[in-house]
Amino acid sequence: MIKGIGDFMKQAQAMQENMKHMQQEIETLEVQGEAGAGMVKLIMTGRHDVKKVSLDPSLLNEDQEILEDLIAAAINDAVSKVETANKDKMSSLTAGLNLPPDFKMPF
Repeated sequence: MIKGIGDFMKQAQAMQENMKHMQQEIETLEVQGEAGAGMVKLIMTGRHDVKKVSLDPSLLNEDQEILEDLIAAAINDAVSKVETANKDKMSSLTAGLNLPPDFKMPF
């Protein structure tokens, strides 16, 4: 039985190291969010930091409310892409562990 616990602890340590590496990868990840058929684009990191916003010059003549809505939509698009990438990476880490689908990591 001691051997089983030792193996389990080794697996847990390896998983912890893999998770740390994966979190670093996610933080450096960059995604592009878009809205208005690409008229508003932004670059967001895996930490949800917006690094760059690009606006089509034609939007500068639009109503402020339209521009604000397009920027918000582009941010939401980028956040969704970051979250999807995060889930994909985490599912590859936890593959074979038979965890429930709504199980949140890290603990």
